[in-house]
Amino acid sequence: MAIGRIAIGGALVIAPAAVARRWIGADGDRESVQVMARALGVRDLVLGLIALHTLDHSEVGPRWQRTLAACDLVDLTATVVGRNALPAAGAAGTVALAGGAAAVELWAAGKLG
Repeated sequence: MAIGRIAIGGALVIAPAAVARRWIGADGDRESVQVMARALGVRDLVLGLIALHTLDHSEVGPRWQRTLAACDLVDLTATVVGRNALPAAGAAGTVALAGGAAAVELWAAGKLG
C-alpha cells in the first residue's frame, strides 16, 4: 500500500492534469485544480513514506495505519458525496482504491497492535 500511495502521490506532483482528469474529468485541465492535485500528491507521498516508516517502528505502526485509513476514508467519502459531478469510472475507481486501502490499513493496524 505504501509504494502505491507514493506512486500515486508522485504522479499527482509530476503530471497533475493527467491524473486529475482520470478522477474528476475535464476539470483536471484547469490550473487551479492542478494546484490542488499537486498538494494532494505531496500529502500522499508523505503518507506513503510514513507507512514505510511503520514497518520498522512497530510502536507507532497501529496508530499510523489507522491514520492512513482515515485519510483514505475521507477520500472515499468526498468521492461518494461528489460522485454526480465526476466521471463514473473515476468515481468507481477511487471508491474501490480508497475503500480497499482503508480496509488493508485497518487490518494492518490490528496485526501490528
